[in-house]
Amino acid sequence: MKLVAPCHEHIDALLAFELENRAFFEATINARPASYYAREGVSLAVAQAMADVYADIGYQYLVIDDADRIVGRINLSNIKRAHFHSAVLGYRIGQAHCGKGYAGEAVRQLLALAFGKHRLQRIEADCRVDNLASKRVLERNGFNQFGHSRRSFELGGVWYDRLHFECHAPAAQPQV
Repeated sequence: MKLVAPCHEHIDALLAFELENRAFFEATINARPASYYAREGVSLAVAQAMADVYADIGYQYLVIDDADRIVGRINLSNIKRAHFHSAVLGYRIGQAHCGKGYAGEAVRQLLALAFGKHRLQRIEADCRVDNLASKRVLERNGFNQFGHSRRSFELGGVWYDRLHFECHAPAAQPQV
């Protein structure tokens, strides 16, 4: 499994992935605009992802399996540089690929990029209280829960609680 930044060559495969998993994702997170689910919509999203990298405000990656298929997406968003060096982690794994270790491995690889190549110091993530699988993925990758917000996420007219997590870059070792 590997993480690959989306580019124009991924548009058709990414559109197929999003269409295949649309109902699955929209059952637990707010829906993307209907215009996203067309080649032009995905093309614009990929272009925006590339622009975000250039502006150093976000980094998106496709989760690619050993057969070179997209099985998920993972990203760092809301990057704050001066005084914070932080970002927010988000990820989604396609329905047919859940429970196979992709989320845990993708988070592990993304943290290595975040604390290495992207020079970040703190990553935040959250999940709904009832999303035990996501909670386990975060905890197994070194995230610690620092909060619990009540009625903080609305989906389909229902309010949900969220758990808030943080992970810090390893402390620099003193030079000997």
